[in-house]
Amino acid sequence: MTWRTQVGYADANGQHNGAMRISAKADYAVRAAITLASAEPGTDLAAESIARSQEIPHKFLEAILTDLRREGVVASSRGARGGYRLRRPADEVTVADVIRAVDGPLVSVRGERPPDLAYVGAAEPLLPLWIGLRANVRSVLEGVTLADLAAGRLPGPITQLAADPQAWANP
Repeated sequence: MTWRTQVGYADANGQHNGAMRISAKADYAVRAAITLASAEPGTDLAAESIARSQEIPHKFLEAILTDLRREGVVASSRGARGGYRLRRPADEVTVADVIRAVDGPLVSVRGERPPDLAYVGAAEPLLPLWIGLRANVRSVLEGVTLADLAAGRLPGPITQLAADPQAWANP
C-alpha cells in the first residue's frame, strides 16, 4: 500500500507509524498557507519572510509556492512589495486543497485511487475498506479551512478525534 500523502511522525520513543504519512512538502505547504491566511488582508508576503517564520528551507518553499500558484491556491506579484497571498478567502481554502496542490490525491493504494482498484476472493473486502479510509481522510482534511487554523481553532469533530488518547498510540 502506498500513500501519496507522505512524511511520517514519530512518537515520544522515536517509533514511526508507517500507516499514514504526510510529506514534508505537504506539511510545509500547509504551514506556508496558514501564514498567508494569518496576514493582513490584501498583504503580500515575501517567500523569504514565510520561510523564516516557519523554518522552511527557502528553495524548497519557492518550489512549493510555485505548485500552489499553478493550482490556484495562491497568487503572486512582483516588485519591491511583491510576494504571495491566498487567491481565495481563507475560509474557502481547505487543508485538502493545499495538500492536493502539492502532492496530488489524498489517498492512493499502489499509486491508484481506491475506486480504480479491483480485488477478488478473500481480498474483496479491501476495496470498501480503502474507500472508507479515503472518505475519512477527505472528511478531516476537507473539514478544516485555513481560516480555522489561522484562528487557532479546529472544528468540533476534529478536536474530538485529536483528544482521543489512542489517536497517536502504536498498537
